[in-house]
Amino acid sequence: MKFFTYFYEDEIKRFFFQKPQPFTKYSNRDLLSYGLGATLYMPATRPYIHQEILSKKHEGLTSLVIDLEDAVGDKEVLDAEEMLVNELLKLNGELNKGFLDYMDLPLMFIRIRNLEQLKRVTEELGNAMKLLTGVVLPKFSSETGEEYLMEVRRIHTEQHPFYAMPILESAKVIQKETRMEELMGIKELLDRYKDNILNVRIGATDFCGLYGIRRSADTTVYDIAVLRDCISDIINVFQRFESGYVVSGPVWEYFSSKKRMLKPQLRQTPFRERYGEEGLKWRTTLINEHMDGLIQEIIMDIANGLTGKTIIHPSHIKVVQALNVVSYEEFIDASNIIKAATGEIGVMKSNFANKMNEIKPHYYWAKKTILKSQLYGVLHEEFTTIDLIKKEVYV
Repeated sequence: MKFFTYFYEDEIKRFFFQKPQPFTKYSNRDLLSYGLGATLYMPATRPYIHQEILSKKHEGLTSLVIDLEDAVGDKEVLDAEEMLVNELLKLNGELNKGFLDYMDLPLMFIRIRNLEQLKRVTEELGNAMKLLTGVVLPKFSSETGEEYLMEVRRIHTEQHPFYAMPILESAKVIQKETRMEELMGIKELLDRYKDNILNVRIGATDFCGLYGIRRSADTTVYDIAVLRDCISDIINVFQRFESGYVVSGPVWEYFSSKKRMLKPQLRQTPFRERYGEEGLKWRTTLINEHMDGLIQEIIMDIANGLTGKTIIHPSHIKVVQALNVVSYEEFIDASNIIKAATGEIGVMKSNFANKMNEIKPHYYWAKKTILKSQLYGVLHEEFTTIDLIKKEVYV
């Protein structure tokens, strides 16, 4: 599995200075934690999941969460569990017959309601558990989280790694008077199980629900004051250089076209300069599909150090992954900073003569950038992410 498999090989060579590298659930955890890209959620009640994976229906898909929690009604839970188990058993059968191998599988997770459900599903899946990369733990808390992580550690083996992805979405995290104590408690807990933590996720929808807020397609999470404030503190706690985690961008909820209320968020200039009148028409297409709000939010995610994003529609896959590609300038700066980290110098001018690269302050950023570059690739200097997103429109 690797990113941008929907490009032909000659296109990969044309666009990429460094090609995206393949990865699986067996890849090194530090590297794999950057490899989720656009994580597609689907309810466990969805029929024919194994056929969708077998046929590679969702082009570019690299990570998938089968949801037994909020996407399933309380009266559907047992049926949903049965459907999930049956679909994964069928998929395991296809794997055993040689119709696909592990390199074809996206990183697959289940989102569970409670510990008993995790134990029940684990037992019913048996050997098919090896298909799963891990479990998503909703409404994760410092008080009850350890029992979940102990179970994850029990399932995990060197031959078949199994990871946890806690979601921060509880009232204790969003409410200011309890937030920092709860975040620090969760951080202390995760640090004890760090080898089993793949990713920390932000539950923006649940946070908004606690305040009766629903953002529009013209509004990013960073425009909602209470969310922006909370996300800032999550980044502060979980991305510290001495013991950092990969934190993923919160879900983008919109995929259909409606009449716009606000001015589009995509500037005309980059599209006009790159593609002329054709570029402006393409910009209009993105706006009509409500992609401009998604693009703006991803840009803000990346600016704040987040990697990847939760999505609920496959049309978002290619946009999320294109925007996470490392630029040539970022790659060269990061490489030079790491090479220069010998203690002999403290600062140097960038090769691009437009900034100073300070070795110690930029070292952590450089390490993260190099890890991302191995998975998402590095663009040639003359190309931008616009060129990659354009492929999505005309595929």
